[in-house]
Amino acid sequence: MKEKQKLDRRNTYTPTDAPQVRGNCDHALNREETLSVHGLKTPSNNPHVDLLSPVGGHKADMPVFILNDDGKPLIPCKPAKARHLLSDKKAKVISSNPFTIQLLWHCEGNVETITLGIDSGYKHIGFSAVTDNKELISGEVVIRTDIPKLNEEKAMYRRKKRNKLWYRKPRFMNRGNNKEGRFAPSIEHKLETHIRLIEKLKRILPVSNTVIEVASFDTQKMKNPEISGIEYQQGELQGYEIREYLLEKFHRTCVYCGKTGVPLEIEHLTPRSRDGPDTVNNLAISCHDCNQKKNNLTAEEFGYPEVRKRALITMRDAAFMNTVRWKLTQLTGSEHTLGFITKKNRISLGLDKTHANDAFVIAGGTCR
Repeated sequence: MKEKQKLDRRNTYTPTDAPQVRGNCDHALNREETLSVHGLKTPSNNPHVDLLSPVGGHKADMPVFILNDDGKPLIPCKPAKARHLLSDKKAKVISSNPFTIQLLWHCEGNVETITLGIDSGYKHIGFSAVTDNKELISGEVVIRTDIPKLNEEKAMYRRKKRNKLWYRKPRFMNRGNNKEGRFAPSIEHKLETHIRLIEKLKRILPVSNTVIEVASFDTQKMKNPEISGIEYQQGELQGYEIREYLLEKFHRTCVYCGKTGVPLEIEHLTPRSRDGPDTVNNLAISCHDCNQKKNNLTAEEFGYPEVRKRALITMRDAAFMNTVRWKLTQLTGSEHTLGFITKKNRISLGLDKTHANDAFVIAGGTCR
């Protein structure tokens, strides 16, 4: 039989000048009040450590939302201040998304005013809360768009079930809901989503006033739901509303060549010189070159008969949302503004076109 191989003797000598490393069972890991443990080889047992440190994804300049001991929101503080409050057991964590703490002692009220801007939309909601000199929070919310499809599927299953059962009595009041002011389920969901967002932000921020963008264009000249004219707007902002309507309708592209990112002009499909009206169903958006090439021709003579069909399509989604926005301002008691004003201010600040940037401008922000 082979002799068993002897193991080499283990060298357990540790140099005196070697750096000391804390072990995994260090008592610091098990302390509830520990917020950030530096120099340890294992992560902290406290789940809120990474939320307040830049390494864990929380920006060093991102504010931490604070509630008073009675639950009323206060002006947000810096993460360092929140760490001290939690380590001294003067506050407790009540939410991690967004990170919010509540004081265990009563603090005086706020002195700053916070304005909340809401860029309401059919698919996205932009929000931004600003003070006189900085922005506290901003972001976008994606609204569900699958509700009509789900309702159709639900109705299909109900019809299928009823058809399999004979001699069933008719449904009581088998008619639609004809109550005044009632919205379709999909539109009602969008309205409730806006309201829930505003209420959630007001629970963590002492919002002084709320401003909501109610429309991208003026609704006073809308007719089921088309705008009836182009020259009704007077003053410094003349042309902004009808232009914004057409840009949204034709997705900010030239209707003839399809160019984007170039200056676009309002185009008459039937020229004025040939008695073309100024109604929206005779207007489109085109680049300067195509507008010059078309000259005195109609869209059909220019070789684009499909543009006329696109111009006749109404923006029902925008019309519905304009109604919802006005309802939203009434339910929340908010101020309102128009989209063409937002666009002008955003361009003057040099900001890109995003829902969050629009909300920042709606709130009256000037610097971030």
